[in-house]
Amino acid sequence: MTHSPMTLTRFLIQEQRRSPETSNGLTALINDVRLACKRIAALIGKGALAGCSGEAGTVNSQGERQMRLDVLANEVFVHTTEWGGQLAGLLSEEMESPYRIPAEYPRGRYLLLFDPLDGSSNVDVNVAVGSIFSVLRCPDDVEEPTERDFLQPGSRQLCAGYAIYGPTTMLVLTIGRGVHGFTLDREVGEFLLTHPDLRIPPHTSEFAINASNSRHWEPAVKRYIEECLAGSAGPRGRDFNMRWIASLVAETHRILMRGGVFMYPRDRREHGRPGRLRLLYEANPIGFIVEQAGGRASTGEEPILDVVPTSLHQRIGFVFGARSEVERIERYHRDHNEFEYEAPLFGARDLFRKPVSPM
Repeated sequence: MTHSPMTLTRFLIQEQRRSPETSNGLTALINDVRLACKRIAALIGKGALAGCSGEAGTVNSQGERQMRLDVLANEVFVHTTEWGGQLAGLLSEEMESPYRIPAEYPRGRYLLLFDPLDGSSNVDVNVAVGSIFSVLRCPDDVEEPTERDFLQPGSRQLCAGYAIYGPTTMLVLTIGRGVHGFTLDREVGEFLLTHPDLRIPPHTSEFAINASNSRHWEPAVKRYIEECLAGSAGPRGRDFNMRWIASLVAETHRILMRGGVFMYPRDRREHGRPGRLRLLYEANPIGFIVEQAGGRASTGEEPILDVVPTSLHQRIGFVFGARSEVERIERYHRDHNEFEYEAPLFGARDLFRKPVSPM
C-alpha cells in the first residue's frame, strides 16, 4: 500500500506529541502562518492579473519604497494571525512599532516577527520571493508587550521558517529539531512533507555576494573573495562559482538544497551602520534554520544567534552556509581585518581585473 506524503498539520501534531515544548498554541500559530503563506502565494501567482504589481506609492518604517505586494502581504499576515488567541503581539518589517492585538481577540503567549515579502523588488520580473517568520515566547509577566519584549537573541526562538514562492511554493520550517520542507499541493490546497531533515553540506565551491559593493568591503571579505576568484591556481586549489539573486529567501533555499555560502557583510560606506539585513525578522530566523540544518550563521565575527538586539529594526552583517567556509571567514575577520590584505595573486586592487603578467 502506498502512503501519501505527510501533511504539515499532521507533522506538527506528531512533533507536539514528542515534545512538551511544542504546545497546542504553537501548533495553531504555525497553522495560521501556513494559511497566510498560502494566501500570499495565491496573490503572487495572479501577478498583474490581480492588479498587485508595481509600487504602492508609500514607504515603510525605514524609509524604503513599498511594493503593492509588500502592503498586501503584511495585511494578510496580520489579519490571518491576530484573531486566533495565540499571540501577545506582532512585529513586521513594514511596521515602525509592535502591533497590538485588538481588544476583541484573546491574547496568547507568543510573539510573531516577520518579513511579509522578502525580495519584493523581484516580483515584477517574476523572480522567486518569499516570506520569513520567527516565533518568540512573550515574557510571563507581560500582558501588553513593548519594544523591549521583542529584543531577544535568536537563541531564544521557538520556531522559524520561510515560504518561497517560485515554480513551486514551499514552506521550510524548524521548531528546534531539524529542518523540514513542505511543498504546496495546489490541487488539494495543503503543504506536504517532501524534504525531511534538510542538511547543508559542510563544504562548497559556490558563494553568493553582491560584488557591486566590493570597493566598500572590509579586508577580511576582500581576502576571502579574491582567494575564491583565483580558482584552482590560487590558494584554495579549486574553482568557485558566484551567485546573486537579491532575495534572502531564494539564496537560503538554494544553499539548503545544494550547499553554498551567502555573504551580506557590513561595509565601509557608513561607519555607524553594521550591515544591511535586519536582525530580528531576517537574520535570526534564517540563522536558526541554517544552524538546525548543520550549517553556520554568523555576523562574520560571532554567531548570529548570540547577538543581543538593541532595536526593533536593527541591521547587521550576515554570513551563513557551509560551516567550513563561514568559519574561514570568521578566522579572516579575527586575523586579517586590521590592515588592507594584498593578495599576491592579483596585480591590482580590482575584483575583476586580470592580474598583470610578469615581464
